[in-house]
Amino acid sequence: MKKWLFSVLIAITLAACSTSPTGRKQFIIVGDQQMNQMGIASFQQLKTSRKVSHDPAANAYVRCVASAIIQQLPQKWRQQPWEVVVFEDDSANAFALPGGKIGVHTGLLKVAKTPNQLAAVLGHEVAHVLARHGAERVSQTLGAQVALQVANEISQRKMTNPGKQRALMSALGLGAQVGVLLPFSRTHETEADVYGLDLMASAGFDPRQSVALWKNMDAASKGRRPPQFLSTHPEPANRIKKLQQRLPQALQLMQKAHQQGRRPRCHPPAPQRRHSS
Repeated sequence: MKKWLFSVLIAITLAACSTSPTGRKQFIIVGDQQMNQMGIASFQQLKTSRKVSHDPAANAYVRCVASAIIQQLPQKWRQQPWEVVVFEDDSANAFALPGGKIGVHTGLLKVAKTPNQLAAVLGHEVAHVLARHGAERVSQTLGAQVALQVANEISQRKMTNPGKQRALMSALGLGAQVGVLLPFSRTHETEADVYGLDLMASAGFDPRQSVALWKNMDAASKGRRPPQFLSTHPEPANRIKKLQQRLPQALQLMQKAHQQGRRPRCHPPAPQRRHSS
């Protein structure tokens, strides 16, 4: 048996041991180191192809919220270097990639109107990384042999195939066009909502603002959002319902954070501050 095939079979066998934060079994055949390499390479490409914001107030604000959440991550994730970049883009989007990379679009700051609401988004996106949703989707999208080959090509800086590049970006949740972020599955989105709520609350942010955030998102997308059965994103009403069910536990985490002195003081840029509550 060829060595690569044997390695793939071993990886597939070990994949049965992968479990999400909610206890769901996951099919993952790509290691964290390989995913980190993919995330870092993809983020570098985004920084060269998109316009990066140099607004000091916006950058300081986003990094303040992100830092508060990062400080509450498990040590494995907390100790790695994190890079937070604000992109000049009118779409209300944000994303996090393996390897400690976070991107926030300036358009999001018009919809996430308070630090607590921005924390709800960033908690959700970081939760995708911690739950290894990207690794799960890469495993499913690229397949065992291709996923391992792509990871090897990236680590050796030999990624030249446009088709593989597009497949990788898609698997990581990134579209080819500027401002387009591809949704994870409904299961992934729901897990990220729940896990992200706990992350933001543990950092001292108010989890109740997550409900206000998704109401804002729903209002901003009126006329453009497809019916639930056509979308991998949960229907906003269903998303809000699940968040409300999780609120009692999240509020306990927030109260504990406040008792321990964690009360983030992140100040939105002046135009946003006028709309904050």
